[in-house]
Amino acid sequence: MEARGRVRITVNGEDREVDEPTTVAALLDALGVPRKAVAVEINRELVPRSQHEAHRLAEGDALEIVTLVGGG
Repeated sequence: MEARGRVRITVNGEDREVDEPTTVAALLDALGVPRKAVAVEINRELVPRSQHEAHRLAEGDALEIVTLVGGG
């Protein structure tokens, strides 16, 4: 079995290491963030929800994850 590499990323200002390859969707699941009510920006670019399953995280990526909250 081949060993996985690790990549360093920043999530909402906090440094983290994740297995390589990791997708946006996998990271959200690992963090316990519901995928339906979330916006994800990587390196100041919005990643559409339709691309979360395919978008792989890379060394040095800076993510901002914003949970959307409804209410009145």
